[in-house]
Amino acid sequence: MAERRLNIDIVHRLVGPTRRCVLAIVLLAVSVPALALDAAYAGYGRLLTQSVQWSADGHASSVDYTQLQQQRAALDAVLAEWSSVGQAEFDGWTRAQQMAFLINAYNGFTLQLILSRYPKLQSIRDLGSVLRSPWKQPFFVLLGQQRTLDWIEHEQLRPRYRDERIHFAINCASVGCPALRPEPYVAAQLDAQLDDQQRRYLGDRRRHRYDAATRTLQVQAIYQWFADDFARNGGSVAAWFAQRADLLSDTESDRVALRRGDVRIEYLDYDWALNDSRAR
Repeated sequence: MAERRLNIDIVHRLVGPTRRCVLAIVLLAVSVPALALDAAYAGYGRLLTQSVQWSADGHASSVDYTQLQQQRAALDAVLAEWSSVGQAEFDGWTRAQQMAFLINAYNGFTLQLILSRYPKLQSIRDLGSVLRSPWKQPFFVLLGQQRTLDWIEHEQLRPRYRDERIHFAINCASVGCPALRPEPYVAAQLDAQLDDQQRRYLGDRRRHRYDAATRTLQVQAIYQWFADDFARNGGSVAAWFAQRADLLSDTESDRVALRRGDVRIEYLDYDWALNDSRAR
């Protein structure tokens, strides 16, 4: 609300009195959705700051689910506000606002899903069944309908925005996943946040390592699962890695080899253990 009043004050100073009313009304109409979203993210941000910690020298993170469980009512309130957003309102947002909202929703509802059985689980996969994985369970409302986590990832983020960096941003509550940031994604910083997520994940030598003797690059399985996303711009997964050689090794000779793309890619087993700070 303070930001909205400030915007109106600026209008009053910059334009003549005959146009102030009209411009102020227009400014209010444009800013209300963004301000409402910012307010929701502020509450979510406080929860993340209290419960998420960087680990592995900033290449990963863990969640204090015990702490978050104590704030369950606050998390539920944030998610209920996000659930109240309608399709028409969402369609009026910018691309960056839409992406930030969907990424935050994926991560926020994943946290809620974990808390539904915590501490009686060791992995998010414990919440699934033989017939339905946890990602296919319709347990929340978004944009006016009952949704699943797979709907956010595979029907919205991946096909609509075609940005492979989303794989470094959405978090599956597992050790193998890219880090859950201790802050929400916001439109104004989205590109920088996605680039930072990519840098942190590719810089993790436990999950990305190059063996010069065998010319083998060992990487996480997400690049195999979503090979089409990573090959979209470079033509192949190997070419995508070649473009990011500086992030994959600390040795210049290895970086030269990686830039050439003459490497064999080996996919590591994925660690589905819960990213719980109690277990770290």
